[in-house]
Amino acid sequence: MARLRLQDVTKVYGPRKGGLVAVDRLNLDLGNGEIMALLGSSGCGKTSTLRMIAGFEEVSAGAIRLGERDIHTLAPAQREVAMAFEGYSLYPPLTVRDNIAFALLRDRMPKPEVKNRVEAVAALLEIGDILDRYPTSIASGQQQRASLARALVRRADLYLLDEPMSQLEPRLRAILRARIKDWLNTRQMTTVFVTHDQTEAVALADRIAVMEKGELQQYGTPMELKERPANLFVAGFIGEPAMNLLPARVGRDGGKSEVVAADGEVRLPLPTAAGTMRDGDAIYLGLRPHRLTVGRGDITGRVVANFWLGDQSHLAVDVAGARIVAAADGSIAARVGSQVSLDAPPASVHLFDAETGVALAHAGAPA
Repeated sequence: MARLRLQDVTKVYGPRKGGLVAVDRLNLDLGNGEIMALLGSSGCGKTSTLRMIAGFEEVSAGAIRLGERDIHTLAPAQREVAMAFEGYSLYPPLTVRDNIAFALLRDRMPKPEVKNRVEAVAALLEIGDILDRYPTSIASGQQQRASLARALVRRADLYLLDEPMSQLEPRLRAILRARIKDWLNTRQMTTVFVTHDQTEAVALADRIAVMEKGELQQYGTPMELKERPANLFVAGFIGEPAMNLLPARVGRDGGKSEVVAADGEVRLPLPTAAGTMRDGDAIYLGLRPHRLTVGRGDITGRVVANFWLGDQSHLAVDVAGARIVAAADGSIAARVGSQVSLDAPPASVHLFDAETGVALAHAGAPA
């Protein structure tokens, strides 16, 4: 395994001037044995990034370094990279067993070792019972696991996984996440995987690169992204339910600065970590739903929805026209149309610049 570094990597489709910029000056550093998720919505540039690392797309500018080698000018076969494609790319004339073993047999690995490695990864992904079947005779979820097995069974410097579990039903996906992470960690397999599912990213990755419109928004641990989002986009993208983001301003009450939102119905002390701000400055107030307490506090509003999700409740409250969502473990006894109070403790406050979207302060600590 090896360290991966992307330095000002750019991908432009079409003419260099006036073309579509899919990835714009991307810088990432992935340690040996570390797992990184490229997370974002469709069209954000994450798959283009993965394909440039693999060598299936040319780099328009910048460099990709794996260990001590610059690999962005090498052919895919010379990069020592194993990839699981979103489109499976299995060989129809070969059985699932031979598809998984293909690279091992090509490298002349002894057949007994090939057999053991194939059966081990097949057991991991619960496809041991289809090893002697052909790709056209198995379901799409089984094909995806066979493609994933073909990558995980190899010995490579880097592993690239493109939406590795998108076709699996939720129960199996949850089981395999833990198994796959243990497989990667115990073997110190440096891994980059693409996903649009933040639950999958948080469960599998050591660090997550959040991308939007070809640009890196933030690169950090799952906890850093949730508790210290770099900007409004990350704040609204990470978390389930997402952070409440309310247009607000700086006000003053009795000589003390405060954050005022929802036509004055939300008033919270301005964190000292926000630095010097003037009365009237426009900002955004961020409140994580799980940090809010229902049933007490100075914020009052009307319940517009109450969703019970089996292990927690999401309560949507209208506060002077602003929608605030609170989340709690267990059920919340609040009928639609009833009035409830909410408490937002000082540690729940996040502030963002209204013009740039850049974070100003997080939960009482500087951004």
